[in-house]
Amino acid sequence: MNSTASNTPANPAQVAQIAPIARSNQQRFMRAFFRNRIAVLGVFIVLTMVICAVFAPVIAPHPPNQINPVDRLKPPSLQYPLGTDEFGRDIFSRLLYGAQISLVIAFVAQGVAISIGLTLGLVSGWYGGWLDDVIMRITDAFFAIPGLMFLIVWVSILGANPISIFVALGLIGWPSDARMMRAQVLSLKEREYVLAARAMGASAARIMLRHLLPNAVAPSLVLASLGIAGAILAESSLSFIGLGVQIPNPSWGTMISTGRNFTSNAWWYAIFPGLTIMITVLGFNFIGDGLRDALDPSQYR
Repeated sequence: MNSTASNTPANPAQVAQIAPIARSNQQRFMRAFFRNRIAVLGVFIVLTMVICAVFAPVIAPHPPNQINPVDRLKPPSLQYPLGTDEFGRDIFSRLLYGAQISLVIAFVAQGVAISIGLTLGLVSGWYGGWLDDVIMRITDAFFAIPGLMFLIVWVSILGANPISIFVALGLIGWPSDARMMRAQVLSLKEREYVLAARAMGASAARIMLRHLLPNAVAPSLVLASLGIAGAILAESSLSFIGLGVQIPNPSWGTMISTGRNFTSNAWWYAIFPGLTIMITVLGFNFIGDGLRDALDPSQYR
């Protein structure tokens, strides 16, 4: 056992001060975040997209796959706010339902990436030694794999369905989270409260989950926000080349891919799905930038 830890007394007064300090830090973080107008704009964009996806059956003026040959390639109007496609389907309704697919895949994929990355990073940073070397070499190997190429091979073998897509996105996205968590754990494992927990006989699992993880996870929130934006782009890219969500299910990438064939007489077909992707990705990036700035220690000096 660490000699420094064994000589560290448990001071009740210091323990009693932890909760107020934590609440104060949370309050300062929230103030710094919501003072950032770009971050607030990002929250507004993301919440709007989530609400539209959740309430798509209520908001959509038409069924997403309803074919109306008479209304083929109609421009935006009161009946069709964003126009129609080559089958007379309402583009606005298809964008709403496409948001369900894109956001679910992105959130689940990032959940898989965070679960793998934080677990491996926590174990690697805490135990060190040969285990740290093995995990970091695996991480380096995943960093060397071209992301889009991995996704193409994966869905080509296992099929282009939402489950295989978000599993593939999670597998290719965890290395950044692992490195971030490892760096945080290495900086925190010698802090006084960790040494005190060791001296009191706490198990390694308890120290990692109770003391290290809550204090090390904050920077990973930035990566998570940016990772969701990247997952949306990756899913749209797969759909664009025909390896993502399959027709007739609405997908933003598929709509852009098909709409580019009608740019001369139906500009709205590809423009509106592209704008939707751009705005959604910007929203998550704005949140990530706001989180990064709010977590900057210089904000509290």
